[in-house]
Amino acid sequence: MKLLVTGGAGFIGSTYVRRLLAGEYPGYEDAEVTVLDKLTYAGSLDNLPTDHPRLFFVRGDVCDQDLLRLLLPGHDAVVHFAAESHVDRSLQDGSAFVRTNVGGTQHLLEACLATGVGTVVHVSTDEVYGSIETGSWDEQEPLLPNSPYAASKAGSDLVARSYWRAHGLDVRITRCSNNYGPRQHPEKFLPRFITNLLSGLPVPLYGDGRNSREWLHVDDHCRAIHAVLTRGSAGEIYNIGGGSDLTNREVTGRLLELCGADWSMVRHVEDRKGHDLRYSVDDSKIREQLGYRPHWNFEDGLPAIVDWYRENPRFWRPQGELDLTQEGAA
Repeated sequence: MKLLVTGGAGFIGSTYVRRLLAGEYPGYEDAEVTVLDKLTYAGSLDNLPTDHPRLFFVRGDVCDQDLLRLLLPGHDAVVHFAAESHVDRSLQDGSAFVRTNVGGTQHLLEACLATGVGTVVHVSTDEVYGSIETGSWDEQEPLLPNSPYAASKAGSDLVARSYWRAHGLDVRITRCSNNYGPRQHPEKFLPRFITNLLSGLPVPLYGDGRNSREWLHVDDHCRAIHAVLTRGSAGEIYNIGGGSDLTNREVTGRLLELCGADWSMVRHVEDRKGHDLRYSVDDSKIREQLGYRPHWNFEDGLPAIVDWYRENPRFWRPQGELDLTQEGAA
């Protein structure tokens, strides 16, 4: 078995690659992995076991059709993580998001079609659904994205579906809730707040903090993705949830306690444009059809992540270009 993993040097993609090469997915202990990553600010070779004999790394752009057609022959499947993913950056300039998320997905699928690659797992997000006041979205909900990032991911989902419907390409789509875990870039909500507090800096909380998110540990997300790769069906969409549902204010309170700080370290900042109030996915489909269950609960996962950032300052302190007083994403 030979897999191409796009965006495999980023937070979620590298977690999948490390777990795969560590033999944690039965039946894939001998799988060979090609990682294609542009190594933008959010990707790093430090996230990968680059000396592993079954790993081949290629620095390149998922929009490069010639490169894709050179790389893809011989691969059995593709797991497509490559994406621009930070909402705040998309609000400043959405052009890179449309280029990479929509255009990159189309280029990848076109190259897969041309080279005979069998299966593509397209990794997406629950943000494509928009915001939900009560209840949870199932996979039949209409797409109502509210940020350029979410719109670009919704566009990529539709492109992916079209290649299944029009060309018969075996494309499977996953939509996950908010991820957390080791090695997440400090621009994101949890690592931003954790690293700020560990540095003695205040944390910026959007608006009144009522925005609610469902949190999914990255290890559980990657197990679910692999379940879709190995047991999912062509043309299907699978929501992936983590089981928690907390407001940003509630999460902030827990982080303050875990980091030995108090509410004097919180700065309420102007709310984000078009800020979705609540996300929540119904993931009964992947549970019932593919047997997925999350292993982590947020009560245990959050302290473990705080400990990881406390014990690994070299991961986040060298990134001097970051202004740790600015907003995170949630």
